[in-house]
Amino acid sequence: MASFNLLLLPGDGIGVEVMGEVQKLVSFLDRQGVAKFAVEKDLVGGAAYDAHGVAITDAAMKTALASDAVLFGAVGGPKWDKVPYQHRPEAGLLRLRKDLGLFANLRPAICYPALADASSLKREIVEGLDIVIVRELTGGVYFGEPKEIVTLENGDKRAVDTQIYTTPEIERIARVAFELARKRGNKVASAEKRNVMRSGVLWNEVVTRVHKDEYPDVKLEHVLADNCAMQLVRNPKQYDVLVMDNLFGDVLSDIAAMLTGSLGMLPSASLGAEDKATGKRKALYEPVHGSAPDIAGKGLANPLAMIGSLGMALRYSFGLGDAADALDKAIAAVLASGGRTKDIAATGQNALGTIEMGDAVLKEFQKALG
Repeated sequence: MASFNLLLLPGDGIGVEVMGEVQKLVSFLDRQGVAKFAVEKDLVGGAAYDAHGVAITDAAMKTALASDAVLFGAVGGPKWDKVPYQHRPEAGLLRLRKDLGLFANLRPAICYPALADASSLKREIVEGLDIVIVRELTGGVYFGEPKEIVTLENGDKRAVDTQIYTTPEIERIARVAFELARKRGNKVASAEKRNVMRSGVLWNEVVTRVHKDEYPDVKLEHVLADNCAMQLVRNPKQYDVLVMDNLFGDVLSDIAAMLTGSLGMLPSASLGAEDKATGKRKALYEPVHGSAPDIAGKGLANPLAMIGSLGMALRYSFGLGDAADALDKAIAAVLASGGRTKDIAATGQNALGTIEMGDAVLKEFQKALG
């Protein structure tokens, strides 16, 4: 039986509640002998700041580096708005991404037929939607230097953020997108702003070359990022895999998320480079939603994005494709039977709480695994 080291970082707000539902599923897999999981748990975000004065400790980072996968809940909230910038809750996630070398963020946007009416768009536009946004995660404007606010001689202030990309950074994220497309619809759309940004010109050139030299069998389309935003709302099913830089990936993945009806539905995976000796990648899995402090502690949170993130870990980090398929089927079965949390429930429809939804998925998961 395969053995894996798994680190759970629930974080803040509803992160704690939704992670609890994942723990039930991991325990079930362990009991069933699907795999052996050595599970550790630690603090991140505001919870870590309250306990240790930092958003993540060196000890927690050491555990993360030794893990086969990290499951991350959510961080932040008004309570920590005034903490020093370098210790803000989000700094814990940024350090994880940087120290683990997680350069590729995969965000699937799937609209289950049972939830098509929960989207703000018409059913025919979103029903059956299944796309993946591949976002470069460790470069670009979020990390480029200089990054500063300076006071000018006349007393005015000037803010600077720097967009930087190198050829190798673009090559490796392009390869992730093309490899993923080969396992899906064999189609990639690359989004940038080559018409006004020099980094966009380089992005376009490098993706074009990687496609020509290594993946000529995959269909490639280039699209300006602003037009891509419009197309995602107009006709999202024209896409299969979309690849883009850090900033545009942040924005466009949230647009794609809402096509499905709720941020509470969508998982994500952040992957590092493949180890040539073992074939493994450092990886962190997290729901797209935030810490939702307004509903934290009320048992209202939708755990499906967190559960879906476990499904991605089963597939990409643990090689348990059958278990991942069974978990996907379990989620679909619960939704098809009418199970809804408040965020996806129709007006007047009885909504399940966080624990009830987690229990419903576990029950269907048990059936699916036989």
